[in-house]
Parts: sequence; C-alpha cells; structure tokens
Amino acid sequence: MQDITVSAGKIRKGLLPASLSLLLAAALLSGCGSDTANHGADNAASAAAAASAQPSAESSAAAAQTDETAYPLTVTDELGHELTLEAAPQRIFAPYLEDSLVVLGVKPVAQWANNGQGQAYLQDKLAGVPLLDFNSGLPSPEVVMDLQPDLIVLHNANYAENGVYEQYSKIAPTYVFKQAAGDLDSSVTILGELIGKQEAAAEGLAAYHRKVEEAKAALAPHTDGKKALIIRFNSRGMFLMGGVYGGFVLADQLGIAKSDLVAAENSLELSLELLPQIDADYIFLANDTANSGETFYKELTESALWKSIPAVQAGHVYNVDDRYWLGGGVVAYSNVIDDVLEIIVP
Repeated sequence: MQDITVSAGKIRKGLLPASLSLLLAAALLSGCGSDTANHGADNAASAAAAASAQPSAESSAAAAQTDETAYPLTVTDELGHELTLEAAPQRIFAPYLEDSLVVLGVKPVAQWANNGQGQAYLQDKLAGVPLLDFNSGLPSPEVVMDLQPDLIVLHNANYAENGVYEQYSKIAPTYVFKQAAGDLDSSVTILGELIGKQEAAAEGLAAYHRKVEEAKAALAPHTDGKKALIIRFNSRGMFLMGGVYGGFVLADQLGIAKSDLVAAENSLELSLELLPQIDADYIFLANDTANSGETFYKELTESALWKSIPAVQAGHVYNVDDRYWLGGGVVAYSNVIDDVLEIIVP
C-alpha cells in the first residue's frame, strides 16, 4: 500500500486563496474581539475567569462597527426557537463555530477544546482566546454564565439536548443550528446576520466558492466516475464518514461521489466484515490527533481483508489531518481542498 500522509506542513503554499487570506487578516484586525486574553488557559475554570473581564474600550469600539443589521433583531433558529438581540453582540460563545467566526473577523469569549487542545489549524487566529474543555460534555450553565455572553450559538441540534437549550437561553439569546457544518453557506450567512457582519460573510463565502470551482476543474479529469471515502479512528473505534465535515467537501463541494456504504449516512461504524463492501477509489484515513485510535488503525491496516481492497492495492490510501478534515468551516474546508489537490492532481 502506498501510504501518503498529508499535513499542514506539506500542503501547497496557499491553504487559502490570496483574496480570502487577505480578508481574514483584515477582518481579524477590525473584528469585534472581547478582552478575554488569558494565554495558556486550558480548562473551564480559567476560561470563565478570563472571560469575566469586560471588553476594553478599543474592542468595544471595533465591535460596534457592524454592517446593516437593524437591532433589535428577532429571528427564529433552525429548531424553531425565537430569540431577540437588542444590540450587536460583542461577547459571543459559539463552540466549534470558531472557524466561521474567524472568517467574520470575530474572536469569541472562549473556544472549544478537547483535552486542553483547541482546533490547531485556527490557533494563529485565536491568540488569547481561552480554551473551554468539552471532553466531558458541554460546560455547565454556571461556567457559561461566568463568560458573560450576549449571544450563544450551538453548532448542532445535539448540543441543545437534555435541557441545555433551556438553561443556556436563560443566560443569553441562544441560536441553534441543526448541523452548521452541513450547509456552510447558510450557517456563515446566518452568523453574519446575527452579529452584523453580512459583508464579511458574503466576501468570505465568495472567495471560498471561487476556490471550490477552480479545484473542481482541476480534479474533474481525475475524479469523474470515482468515489471517495473517509475512515475515522478514535478511542471508541473506526467509522466511515458520510456527508459531513471532510465528507461534505468531497461530495457536495468537489463532486466526488460517496461510497455506497455512506450514501445515506453521516457516520457508520466500521467492522472488518464490512471491508469487502468498500467501493471507494480513494480512501482517506483520519486518525485522532492524540492517536487514541491507533489500536483500531493497526487492526484495520494490518488485516488481510484490508489489503485485498482495490483502492489499497492501487496505493490510493492517504493519511490526512483529522484536525481540519473533521472540522467545519471555510478555513477547514479550504485546507481539505488543498490536501485533495495535492494528493490527486499530479
């Protein structure tokens, strides 16, 4: 098997199109960041303490520079909850939506983390934003209250379950997406409308779509009639990924067909017995960053059934960076596109 590992250090120079890179830089310089700097914070307590400080006059002035959103603004989220924003939000808590906030030039009051690690591919743009660990689930209402948010955004419906929405919505207006990563245009546009950054949202999406079209044209001669599949490994096992995260980029953005195994699934647990059914021409392996899935990775790649798969025999199996292949947003998806181009286009 040809084993090619693609990482942020190996992909071609432009992770983002030049226009998008400039847009992100400009947006971050003028964005509505809160004064929550607490370098090195890596748990809920430190995040809450750092975020309890009020925004500086400078950051408040920057936050006030909104687009054409008229406040008070009343909207209905994707689960049917109505919320009203009295003014442009300045202290935003939107765990796992940091990618989209970066495109809008906004720093949240705290960022999603797992075992003390934030989304690595975003850390250069989230300097000073405290980490809030989600390893044991969503933070308690008390922790969120200490962050003093004036807008809470939950990136999928699962986050709102078990009374979380009811508790969070008492703290601040709370908007819930069904699955923000499944419709990038909609989620980025909605975020832009909520926080008064419609122009930044439109520009970021336009630059991203130009990149998608250029990539599709370059890939078409190599991927027409072909299928792709992502296999994810973590401490719980191994899973086939369907139309979310990197799978969304492959199928919905780049037009590479899904494997029949996940044609109607976002995720499917993989067993060795399923291996003969794998019909993908390109297989991407995303092992957990902390290598928590290493046992399952070895079990799969050392099995005789795995070695009999046509894509494996053809050398079309590639290790990729799970930190953005399993992330959602313009920056993550742009990085995935760069990886796919480097892998498939000579």
